[in-house]
Amino acid sequence: MHDLRTLRADGAAFDAALARRGLPPVAADIVQRDTARRAALTTLQEQQARRNALSRQIGEGRRRGEDTAAAEAQAAGLRAEMEALEAAAATLDGDIRATLERLPNVLDAAVPDGGDESANVVLGQVGTPAAFDFAPKQHFELGEALGLMQFEPAAKLAGARFTLLRGALARLERALGQFMIDLHTRDHGYEEIAVPLLVNDATMYGTGQLPKFAEDLFRTSDGRWLIPTAEVPLTNLAAGEMLAERALPLRLTALSDCFRSEAGAAGRDTRGMLRQHQFRKVELVSITHPADSDAEHERMTQCAGRVLAALGLTFRRVLLCAGDTGFSAARTYDLEVWLPGQGAWREISSCSNCRDFQARRMNARFRAADGKSVAHVHTLNGSGVAVGRALIAVMETWQQADGSIAVPPVLRPWMGGSDRIGLTPRN
Repeated sequence: MHDLRTLRADGAAFDAALARRGLPPVAADIVQRDTARRAALTTLQEQQARRNALSRQIGEGRRRGEDTAAAEAQAAGLRAEMEALEAAAATLDGDIRATLERLPNVLDAAVPDGGDESANVVLGQVGTPAAFDFAPKQHFELGEALGLMQFEPAAKLAGARFTLLRGALARLERALGQFMIDLHTRDHGYEEIAVPLLVNDATMYGTGQLPKFAEDLFRTSDGRWLIPTAEVPLTNLAAGEMLAERALPLRLTALSDCFRSEAGAAGRDTRGMLRQHQFRKVELVSITHPADSDAEHERMTQCAGRVLAALGLTFRRVLLCAGDTGFSAARTYDLEVWLPGQGAWREISSCSNCRDFQARRMNARFRAADGKSVAHVHTLNGSGVAVGRALIAVMETWQQADGSIAVPPVLRPWMGGSDRIGLTPRN
């Protein structure tokens, strides 16, 4: 959500910021409606003062036995005018809010221009893609050959974009989630939260999923929403709160199931489990002082990167361009992992600094240490990381010539000490 004072102060700059996202100018129209709204409220106050004076005049006249019919008629007319002014102001206020809540965040100056992912900027790479002395397979080829990744039974149960994992692969997925959540809570200072998977309208609105992205979500028959990411409940823990400055930053994490309709993904990644309606993800959320959010953004991205490094995966850090940056984000770093079977880089973590954009929507504030000044917090979120995509990357990176999959050493404690998944006695 945007501050109207920003639009009033420099509408041209606001429109220029929207233009970077390919959006038309809106500041003049919003300011015009806001001017009309404030004029209606000013007139309303004036009419209220006149009506109060008339009420006193009528009361005094009645005490003196005077005829007050004319004054009473005038007061009734003022009442009707005031009701019309209140309705006009409320309509304008609703129109302005409806426009503002559908406008994305203002991009950071460091975000490069560009309309799509082709303009993203690679900032660095960790590791080198492994050289195989055989043709590496994709994850679904490996999983189906092992009999541990099944798509037809999942489709029978739930339809397309679901996957059934069995035996050692199901355990490997669980091991990945447990490893990540333990790393972030033990070494990175995040507090683990077990979050609701169903939330209400206000919670979805607070982080920017509603109203613009309703078609990307699953809604229950009683009006609740399945979370697309644990960012939604974690960030909304600050909704409506007045936090003490000394309590910042709040660093929260959750391992949860996530649900997305993938409404705009028709025909994309239809094979395998890259793009699913249901998946697990470890989410990182930070609630910070405005002065600290840029440093926290770097820290969060590094925390996600340590997961990938520990798993022995090759990955790179990418700064998203204007056209590829999400609705609520001012700046986003993606971590892209190398998938040998695909021969391609694929996003596995997205870490965003939303500045005060979400905080304004959910009225999340803090009181400075001096006890006087109050400001909105900054919110950040990132994948730490997507469990399903990590499973894909581990399978393709650690695959062996015989079709088995070596278990990364860091995961073996969660795998009962097993070092390999395959059709062998060692499985």
